[in-house]
Amino acid sequence: MKGRSLELFFVDGDPDGMLTAEVFNWTGHVLKLPRAQIAEGLRRTDAQRTGVYALLGMVDERSTVYIGETENLAQRIADHARDKDWWEQAVLITSSDDGLHKAHVRYLEKRMVELAASAEGVALANGNIPGGASLNEAATSNMERFLENLQIVLPAIRVDILSSRRRPSASYEPQEVAEGTSATRFYMSVSKHDIKAQAILRGNEFIVQKGSQCRPEWIGTHAHNEGYAIRHAEFVAKGIINVAGGVGEFTENYAFSSPSAASTAIAGRSDNGRRSWKTESGVSYADWETQQLTKPMP
Repeated sequence: MKGRSLELFFVDGDPDGMLTAEVFNWTGHVLKLPRAQIAEGLRRTDAQRTGVYALLGMVDERSTVYIGETENLAQRIADHARDKDWWEQAVLITSSDDGLHKAHVRYLEKRMVELAASAEGVALANGNIPGGASLNEAATSNMERFLENLQIVLPAIRVDILSSRRRPSASYEPQEVAEGTSATRFYMSVSKHDIKAQAILRGNEFIVQKGSQCRPEWIGTHAHNEGYAIRHAEFVAKGIINVAGGVGEFTENYAFSSPSAASTAIAGRSDNGRRSWKTESGVSYADWETQQLTKPMP
């Protein structure tokens, strides 16, 4: 994947405050507004355009998003400020040249709702999938490219609502997953429960492989691990983990952000994946990482 240049502008100099985000050579424009600054933000010219929006907050201790479209973002967000009290941030998505029209944003709204519905870690507050709009082939292609850029921008501003961490099955050549190469295979077992799992470290993703076994339910008890418990239940509910015969099994490849996040999902409790995951020769992830650091620079 080619590198991209993202420009963030913190409107009042506060990284937690109002900000805008744009990608070089992309007409899209993103404005992120904390609810405390909503009145100020909706007076901006970039809030007066046609666009799509996302409202973000917590409902029943779950990250929740509501996605919509409108020909006047400021007016619609103001309406939501009066009738929805759960959201804490609004993300307004427009075009820097105000080039989006009604059919464009109806198409984007539908696609964003579809993506958010399949993403993990976020609950969708929309009651139904919107109808969208019929666009010609060229316009459809343009909107899909718009979405591709949006899926780069949103996670960069800590709004990860459209990205699933499910990964397609891929065949890796033996040399590609040899220890110390760009894609390294690791193994983990929970001998007490006869659980065995495999994962591949590829780039910055730790990808648990399809067919890996895991605990069928969360058994951890610490309050600070509640998010892991919710995620484990979501994996089962969304079919990422299939439970049969008292054992869970990953039905597809799934990318975690760290070895410990992956091993915690496997063990069903808090776990130090840097020690649990091992290479084929029995080297722990932590020791393997140390070995990589001691190799001479190219």
